[in-house]
Amino acid sequence: MMKKSILAGLCLVLVSIHGFGQTSIQPSPDRSEGEGPYPQLIIRGATLINGTGSPARGPVDIVVEGNRIKQISVVGYPGIEIEEESRPKAIKGAKIIEANGMYVLPGFIDVHGHIGGTAQGTPAEYVFKLWMAHGITTIRDPSAGNGLDWVLDHKKKSLKNEITAPRIFAYTAFGQGEKSGINSPQEAKEWVRKNAAKGADGIKFFGTRPDIMKAALAENNKLGLKSACHHAQTDVAWLNVLHTARMGLSSMEHWYGLPEAMFTDRTIQDYPLDYNYQNEQHRFGEAGKLWEQAAKPYSKKWNEVMDELIALDFTIDPTFNIYEANRDLMRARRQEWHEDYTLPSLWEFYKPSKISHGSHWHSWGTEQEVNWKKNYGLWMTFVNEYKNRGGRVTIGSDSGFIYQLYGFAYIREMELMREAGFHPLEIIRAATLKGAELLGQDKEIGTVEVGKLADLIVVSENPLQNLKVLYGTGAIKLSEDNEVQRVGGVNYTIKDGIVYDAKQLLLDVKKNVDHKKNETGYKILQPGMKE
Repeated sequence: MMKKSILAGLCLVLVSIHGFGQTSIQPSPDRSEGEGPYPQLIIRGATLINGTGSPARGPVDIVVEGNRIKQISVVGYPGIEIEEESRPKAIKGAKIIEANGMYVLPGFIDVHGHIGGTAQGTPAEYVFKLWMAHGITTIRDPSAGNGLDWVLDHKKKSLKNEITAPRIFAYTAFGQGEKSGINSPQEAKEWVRKNAAKGADGIKFFGTRPDIMKAALAENNKLGLKSACHHAQTDVAWLNVLHTARMGLSSMEHWYGLPEAMFTDRTIQDYPLDYNYQNEQHRFGEAGKLWEQAAKPYSKKWNEVMDELIALDFTIDPTFNIYEANRDLMRARRQEWHEDYTLPSLWEFYKPSKISHGSHWHSWGTEQEVNWKKNYGLWMTFVNEYKNRGGRVTIGSDSGFIYQLYGFAYIREMELMREAGFHPLEIIRAATLKGAELLGQDKEIGTVEVGKLADLIVVSENPLQNLKVLYGTGAIKLSEDNEVQRVGGVNYTIKDGIVYDAKQLLLDVKKNVDHKKNETGYKILQPGMKE
């Protein structure tokens, strides 16, 4: 059994704040994949889903010069042969992608993308290729768990296209590097200034004392940086989402802090008296009962909280997928991609454990799953209505924990958005434009528009009809002659005008996983089962 540690889990805050030391994952090697950018790249005859919420339109030809979109031309009508004279003219040596019958979308943005972890044994190349294979061209690293210098180095290399990786935005865990923590507003301001000077794009909070949080956010906003918060139960009793949004917080992750802002008959979650936050079955088991303790949907308090958050231009990044095992553990464990794409070390990390973050299956059963199903219903109702009233909702995956695999989990998040009530076009917009807005990058990425960076996805099937076609493993379809087929999977991921074969990236990951298995004779087995 491989040694596991909660310190390398999602809440890297203990490592980074209290200075126990950081171990970075294996860095990404120099790029050997992708072709371009080209003097001219033309994607011909595709149907365009542009990310604004506009319906699909095509056929169109999209012209890219270098790393910028130069021209988007409607060149005909569906089912009618395209007249060549109506098309943009190709220069000598232009790269042509014949995309007749295919779909083009903006590159996806994962605003909750941890770049692996030492406890999971996930090297950067493995994580990056899984993301890129699923059309994810931009990520926000929430907490810089491999160390800010490491993340900024990879951000720089990605910007120069020296590595196969999405664009990276680095949000440092608040207090990272301070051995004694941050214990006053003045210390908070000084740390924020140092963090900005190092080149961080923002701060990830887990909660702290109110006066410290207020000072840190004020200084951060003055410097023009963004912020995110996982309102951990250890601090949410004195700072819920409404409190931090009023202080100037940009966005929240997950849903902790939202129910607490809507309590009407209590001020603290109804914890059992033997509850211990370090016991993760306690933590996640009781979290599954939390939404039922809040104000009812569309009640006065519920509406007041929602309306104020929207007025504050506050962003919700729900990460529905990361908790799905809580409502259906067997489904999450048996996802078909685990066999081919989950590293042995990551599978070991997922197994029931008292010390691996999120591996909280001490005794998880029907009662816990039923609670979480009710929890999801209320949570999804809030998020969908937040979007309906004009609030910003983005897509993040928080992969690498609780049986959720990089790339694949992002597509699952889209499916769960659909379950929550989002139209497929609203989902694509959340995955692209809304993420770009949150990052302050909507002038450069997030939609397919002339002048923007050429971050694009080309897929052979219509994702609006079936989001499953975006999975690397594709979707199941029965042919006219009764043959079972796999269709879809992203064909090309284009980042900065560089064309990557998405299926080849996924094959590279599989080869790496096979190599690791062959080294030790490892087989993926379900917990508690023997060969």
